[in-house]
Amino acid sequence: MHRSAKRLASLLTCAAVPVLLVAGCSGSSNGKSSGDSTPSGSSSSAGNPTPTIAAAKFKKLPNPCQAFSKDTVNKMLPKVKDAAGNQAKSTDATARGACSWTSSDDQGVDGTQFRWLDVAYQRYDSAPGIGSGEKRATDFYTKQVADAKGAQGAKKVAAVPAAGTGDAATAIAYDLSKDDNDFKNTTIVARTANIVVTVNYNGAGLAGADAPNGNDLLKLAQAAAKEAVAAAAKANA
Repeated sequence: MHRSAKRLASLLTCAAVPVLLVAGCSGSSNGKSSGDSTPSGSSSSAGNPTPTIAAAKFKKLPNPCQAFSKDTVNKMLPKVKDAAGNQAKSTDATARGACSWTSSDDQGVDGTQFRWLDVAYQRYDSAPGIGSGEKRATDFYTKQVADAKGAQGAKKVAAVPAAGTGDAATAIAYDLSKDDNDFKNTTIVARTANIVVTVNYNGAGLAGADAPNGNDLLKLAQAAAKEAVAAAAKANA
């Protein structure tokens, strides 16, 4: 009975070793277990090295409020309230950042032209057990496109590829009614390596002003998205 009990205890100890090794890998910053040798009694597969993951290409993000040139800001937002932009707070400026601008062009009896522009960056690192930075960015890119297509209250939704903008990009345009005003909305979602850039640009004619031309807004947003993507590459040069 004593010999059987010792053998049972030994088997239980060996069976638990692979689980402990996995836990050690997930908690280690370098993806390796804390021990160098394979414990006796463990299966040979427990000693296999952890598959390597390609390092993320980009390590930094640009200042989001400097994603666009001054000329671009002034062109997209006539009579912009603050050309420097309103930067959103971020708990990790190397992983995410955003900035926004607004303008109201009062045209007297002809009403007011309102414009809104924002840009958001999201960067992903490669992580063992989760995936490469590029794969994680691709997943987020897909989600951002789906969210833009499914915007609450959106009408006449149209999505087309935005060529020449990062590794992949989609332009989504739609109409939206808010407070009895008709807004023309454009969202450009682009991925460059392990960074996702999202540009939102919308406009409306207020107080009797004509609604802006949706195609004009789309062209401006696409050009701005290319600038934002270029800014990400420049920040990591």
